[in-house]
Amino acid sequence: MKIALMDSGIGLLAATAAVRRLRPDADLVLSLDPDGMPWGPRAPHDVTERALAVARAAAAHRPDALIVACNTASVHSLPALRAALEPGLPVIGTVPAIKPAAVAGGPFAIWATPATTGSPYQRGLIRDFAASADVTEVPCPGLAQAVESADEEAIDRAVAAAAALTPRGVTAVVLGCTHYELVAERIRTAVQQPDMPPLVLHGSADAVAAQALRRLGDVPAPQAPHDPRLTVLLSGHEGDLPARALGYAEGRLLAAVTQAG
Repeated sequence: MKIALMDSGIGLLAATAAVRRLRPDADLVLSLDPDGMPWGPRAPHDVTERALAVARAAAAHRPDALIVACNTASVHSLPALRAALEPGLPVIGTVPAIKPAAVAGGPFAIWATPATTGSPYQRGLIRDFAASADVTEVPCPGLAQAVESADEEAIDRAVAAAAALTPRGVTAVVLGCTHYELVAERIRTAVQQPDMPPLVLHGSADAVAAQALRRLGDVPAPQAPHDPRLTVLLSGHEGDLPARALGYAEGRLLAAVTQAG
């Protein structure tokens, strides 16, 4: 089995690690766009153009499925990606975990990039799955870029700024950008109030990995024999996993995967 994942940068690490845990035998193709990142501040048509280029680079390696491990690309480009690649290549988008947060009950916040916050896409998810819930949309300018560059001070500043916009009474936070899952515990620490129950964080990585395997009619096989290969594409050209990825647990998990030459 070969699974491809795409994002502007290392935000795809969380979903990649989830795929790796479920199918340690699967070959992985990671398609990043260092020449065009970040995608968040770009106009929707520009995001779609970059996403199509990154997706086509991954598709050239003939994966069995492509995970769009990026909320911004899923918001703006998923229909175009599916029109270009399906039915030959199943395309699985990343949806903020608004539905499970609403089902759990209690007020919750959605942390997302400024481009996603307030977008018709996110507002539609709130309308469809959380219309009666107490929801606060929290824009997080600069956080994805800080995570991407592994800039500890910038991460702390961006997390603190978003936490200041998050109501004290929330019981959960939806992580509406794949980069945020890489610093989930720092977000939890910043938002958790001492007089409140433990804060619940809702990410998308595990769900999107499981959905990809369901689309393939596959079942998780964590005990399968494996000697997987890792191919990294940087704006369409084969390269190495960025060194800053190893600053995160999810990146270190991939270090055991043999990188294709």
